[in-house]
Amino acid sequence: MPLTPEQLAEIDALRSNPQPTLRATVPGMEAHLYHAHPVLDHGFVRVIDYMGDDAAICQAARVSYGKGTKSVQNDAGLIRYLMRHWHSTPFEMCEIKLHVKLPVFVARQWIRHRTANVNEYSARYSILDREFYIPEPDALAAQSVVNNQGRGATLEGAEAARVLEILKADSNRAYDNYESMISDEGQAGLARELARMNLPANIYTQWYWKVDLHNLFHFLRLRADAHAQYEIRVYADAICEMVKDWVPASYAAFEDYRMGGVTLSATAIACVQRMLKGEKVTQENSGMSKGEWREFLGVLNDPA
Repeated sequence: MPLTPEQLAEIDALRSNPQPTLRATVPGMEAHLYHAHPVLDHGFVRVIDYMGDDAAICQAARVSYGKGTKSVQNDAGLIRYLMRHWHSTPFEMCEIKLHVKLPVFVARQWIRHRTANVNEYSARYSILDREFYIPEPDALAAQSVVNNQGRGATLEGAEAARVLEILKADSNRAYDNYESMISDEGQAGLARELARMNLPANIYTQWYWKVDLHNLFHFLRLRADAHAQYEIRVYADAICEMVKDWVPASYAAFEDYRMGGVTLSATAIACVQRMLKGEKVTQENSGMSKGEWREFLGVLNDPA
């Protein structure tokens, strides 16, 4: 179950008691408030609260020379300028707080972004639910032969079925033992903080995650990228849809300059300049390693 009955009751209570406010609100984001967007098999992302909008970013940028917001068109141009020139502090004026339910192994990857405030469900005090992430068959893949961090070809047939059966059986066996250890029927029962250590990394946890827009964009640039691990990328994709409705001008600039743009080294720029002059540039005379050259060709979309 994505949301517990208690969580649903809390959401209904909050929705039934709206409060007037003088702060900046965004209709697109208001529609996301408290709505749980499903991710993976048991996970979700939902907006708890947010602060600021595109105008707040421009307001902060202009405060240094005392001019207020001018127009939507001027604001969009200013936001693109800020994004293009890596002016980060105006984007820090906006914040968002998310409630996320996710597998533990995804959480451990996510928490590497140390620029947010996090409060996680405690398995020391509470009992975790019997909910595990079991990949869809098309998400099962062999180890990549060119990237130690990535996936290769999709597993098929009997091999895929064998792996899925192992994942399901191991998860349920571990949870059976977890329940047995913490049970106080006829025994003292092991402390929850100890019993949890036997649970697999695909069990679900939950947390509140609060972050400013600048650091959220950094997270999304890495985790919504096509090369990111699928299980965290789908969460990033869901958040992207929310941010798009929250700060549309900022998100458009982010898509253009960060998600759609590339950063070239001085060596790569020199190679582009040589190519434009008609010179034949190869990996051997480029000054790049084989890995750098392969990535460079990928940027140029060269089929070679």
